[in-house]
Amino acid sequence: MKIQLVCVGRLKEEAERTIVERYLQRFDQIARPLGFGASSVTEFSESRAATAPERKVAEAADLRKKSAPGSRVIALDERGKLLPSADFAALLGQWRDDGVRNCALLIGGPDGLDPDIAAQAALSLSLGRITLPHGLARAVLAEQLYRAATILAGHPYHRA
Repeated sequence: MKIQLVCVGRLKEEAERTIVERYLQRFDQIARPLGFGASSVTEFSESRAATAPERKVAEAADLRKKSAPGSRVIALDERGKLLPSADFAALLGQWRDDGVRNCALLIGGPDGLDPDIAAQAALSLSLGRITLPHGLARAVLAEQLYRAATILAGHPYHRA
């Protein structure tokens, strides 16, 4: 199963980009032998529509277009479900075992995700009840993907 992060907004800070790349490289190294394909990041600029609802709708259309066809979608949303790392790993492992070919993890822009895209996702996931800057949210998600792979591999990285 290929993992794709589809993100509204581009990381401008090299430090944030480095952290995301490092965890996704680690994910790829551990996850490939477990039946996962290479991870990828697709990012695009925020909408310039006049209002927040219009921006969300435009960005949702772009998120859909840029996600691999037939992807199982996880929408990151502050109102989403809180999952322990082990449960997140189990979910990814189950989808892989069920033959899901692509998983798209969607990160919205500063206004958040259009409610329709979150409602249509297989999972609406929260990284916590606090608001995170976009770059930090992407880094946390990349680390959680790596952690999920280590859990599935029986690697000692996750010690909870």
